[in-house]
This record gives sequence, C-alpha cells and structure tokens, in this order.
Amino acid sequence: MENENKGNELLEKDSSDNESSYIRIKKFYFVMLIFFTVILAAGITTIALAFGDEKAVNVGTDRSEFDKLFSAYDALKENYYKDIDTNDLVNGAIDGMFTALDDPYSDYMNEEEASSFHENISSSFEGIGAEIQQNNNKIVIVSPIKGSPAEKAGLKPNDVILSVDGKALQGMSSSEAVLLIRGEKGTKVELQIQRTGVEKPMEISIVRDNIPIETVYGELNKDGIAEIQITSFSENTSTELVDKLNEFQEKGMKGIVLDLRQNPGGLLTEVQKIANLFVPNGKVVFQVEHKNGKIEKAVSENSSGTDLPLVVIIDGGSASASEILAGAVNQSAGVPLVGVKSFGKGTVQSATDLSDGSNIKYTTDKWLTPNGNWIHGKGIEPTYKVQLPSYANLTIINPESKLKKDSNSDEVKTAQQMLNALGYKVDHANGYFDESTEQAVKDFQKKEKLKETGILTGDTTTKLMSKLSTKIKNNDTQMKKAIEVLKEEMKK
Repeated sequence: MENENKGNELLEKDSSDNESSYIRIKKFYFVMLIFFTVILAAGITTIALAFGDEKAVNVGTDRSEFDKLFSAYDALKENYYKDIDTNDLVNGAIDGMFTALDDPYSDYMNEEEASSFHENISSSFEGIGAEIQQNNNKIVIVSPIKGSPAEKAGLKPNDVILSVDGKALQGMSSSEAVLLIRGEKGTKVELQIQRTGVEKPMEISIVRDNIPIETVYGELNKDGIAEIQITSFSENTSTELVDKLNEFQEKGMKGIVLDLRQNPGGLLTEVQKIANLFVPNGKVVFQVEHKNGKIEKAVSENSSGTDLPLVVIIDGGSASASEILAGAVNQSAGVPLVGVKSFGKGTVQSATDLSDGSNIKYTTDKWLTPNGNWIHGKGIEPTYKVQLPSYANLTIINPESKLKKDSNSDEVKTAQQMLNALGYKVDHANGYFDESTEQAVKDFQKKEKLKETGILTGDTTTKLMSKLSTKIKNNDTQMKKAIEVLKEEMKK
C-alpha cells in the first residue's frame, strides 16, 4: 500500500525466498506460511514491501519487436532540435508500457518515486495519512489512517483529489501524486476534493504530521467483548494483535469483534498469520489463480489459535488483504460479517527493483476466496447489512469559510444537517442561512462556551465537526449490531 498512500496491492514474493517457519508469541501459536507478500500501493496504501531478486531483462537489438522502439529512440536522439536526456527517454518508454496496461495496480516508479515507496516499510512516515489509488485517471482516497490529519480533516473513502497545492492530478499515477501529497511534519498542503453527491469541489487545508504505523487498537467492554480494530496489515500487525488478545484474555475476554472498516490492506503474510488464529487447521484461507489457469490454495496451519466467538465488521474501505481475512473467516470458519459491501480488490502484484533504484510492479495473478469467488470489482457482501446513520456521511466544512445569515451554499446545508443531528433545531436544512440557523449556531456556541456570534467559522466549525464525530462514534450502528450478533454466538 502506499501511504499518501497508494492503494491495496498484493505483491507476490519470489518463490525462492518462500519457506515456512514457526513463531511463538505468548499464549497464541501460529505458523508463518510465506506464500505472498502484500503491499498497499497503487490504490489504497503502501506500508511494507518485499522485492524479488529478478533483474531487469537485457534486451538486445536482435529482438525484432523492439525495432520500432529503437527507431523512434534513434530518430529523437539524432534529429530532435535540442539535446535530450537519455534517461528521460528510457523512463518515458517504460512508463508508457505500464500506462498501456490500463491497470491502476501496475506502475513504473522512477528513483525518487521508488525511494518514497520504500520509506513505507519504516515504523512511521510524514504526511497526511491517507491511502490513495489511481482509478480512471483520477486519484481517489481509499481510506484515511486512524487518528491521522486526513481523518481529522474529514477525508472519506472515494473522495477524488483534484489538485494538490493548485497542481492538477488528472492523469497522474498514484506514485506521482504521493510525491506531491507527502511532506515534512508541520507543513501545510492544500487539497481540492470532489465528493460524490456534492456539486462543488471542496478546498481542504491539512497540516502534515508524523504518521506512526500502529495498526491494532482495542478495548474490552463490560460484557467481556473485545472490540479490536485493525487499520492495516504491516510487518508487526500479527504481533500487535496477539499481544492485545493475550492482554484481554487475562482480563476475561469472552468474544471478539474484529473491526476491518477503512482497512486498505497490507502484508498478506500478516493476514495469513492472523487467519491462522481463527480459521480451523487445514481449511482454505485464500486461493491464487495463475495466468495459466492453475489454482493454488493457502491453508490455515492453526496449531493452537483461539476458539472464542468472533464477528467481523467490513465497509467500502475494507480492501485487498482485509477482504482476504474477511472472506477466510466467513467462508472457512463460519464467522458472521456485519456492515456494508467491501471495496473489491482481487488481484496480486509482483514488484522488482531495477538497477538504477527505480522499480516496476505489475499484476500477476488473481486471488480467490476459499469458495473460489473472485471479488474483484464486486466486493464481499456482509452477512448482516447495516448502514451507519445518515449524518455519518456528511461532508466536511472548511473552518476558513465564513458562514453567516443570508449565506447560501452546500456548506451551509451541511452545517444545518450537523446542527440538527446534534439537537440544535434548524427549520429548513436547504442551504440558506436563515434566522433559525443563526439561532442554532448561537445556541451551539453558548453550550460550547464560544463567542456567541451566530457565525459559523474557525473554532466554531472545528468544534461542530468534532462533536458530530463523537456522536458518530457513540452511535455506531454497525458496531452495535456486531455486538448483538456476537452475544448470540456466545450463547451457542
């Protein structure tokens, strides 16, 4: 995946490096079946990456299929009206081949882009904390990272980034977009966002920060139910999860809700190890269909996982490796899924470093669920379909906007819906800032101990969005349903 982030790609590791070894972590035991290495890139995020040992093929002039390429190259070098950088021509030719594939998950990255790509294997990076992918020549957000500046700014899955600091992204690769979006902690980046259902683009200013790659969060509620969220699958995710499970087990854990919402994917080796905790030994975790039609199966080697009841939550931001885990536990362990349909990413990529530090990655295989389903472009349907409240899908409001009486805009309409959701009565949520809207703003400012101006801007806007975020968390219909289903499972 790529943080600032290119999307959810599964990267196949050179088979010569694959071998099984055993890991022991506290009370849970599982086997590392190194079958594929995943990288969230090109469409949803990049946190870790393993490259094969293959070198670039040396192409000689005896390859007739390259005659036209060589002729064009020679013509430009000899006759173009000014000097040409040879490296630029070669990079352009390679980039053109990948563009011709019309595959958002296949990409050529020059040295600078590859360097940024490799940085994602570290424990943190500096940026806004969002996973992106290229889709139909557009740069689309798959999901923001939990607690990141992107999440706090209100970015959502499927938001299209139109420009970065005024530079249009139309036609750019996700690698190129990453270089513009990422930057040093404390610096500001201006994004123009187009959101589905919103007529006008939104201007969003985000201050970059250090984004730690912590992937497992959780709490044990009073009923002994562990609510555990996995935000992505990086190189330490299985260890984090096992530590969390052991901690909760000592405190009397009786069941688990595993939250994979907004999880864009990650290392498949980590997914395999986590699946080994929940999928019975010998059951299929996923399948891989090769170009020649041959299908290989990866099975669970669950030596001593947990037999506690489990429910998994998914949504439209659950992609790639998180879909593999959801499909594995659902189809091979009968685990119920709650939420809405997942993203739908069902291909496997390989990545290779080239001699100059650049690299190429390209789609090699399909991955299938245990039942042999290819979910690419379709997603995984939950067992229990549950939507979040409508106010959870409201767009953000720019704190720099000044919304006041007689203003008329989509932002005013959004503010009116937020106020209504929080219990501040607005007569008509139609985008016109009338007297009832002004009074609702004043009432909100009074309660929050802000200056009662009746104008929505700055701290008032920020506080309004913060309060709505808290309400969404406290009224998480999907989590509530998951707990309800889990309690029924616990009775069996």
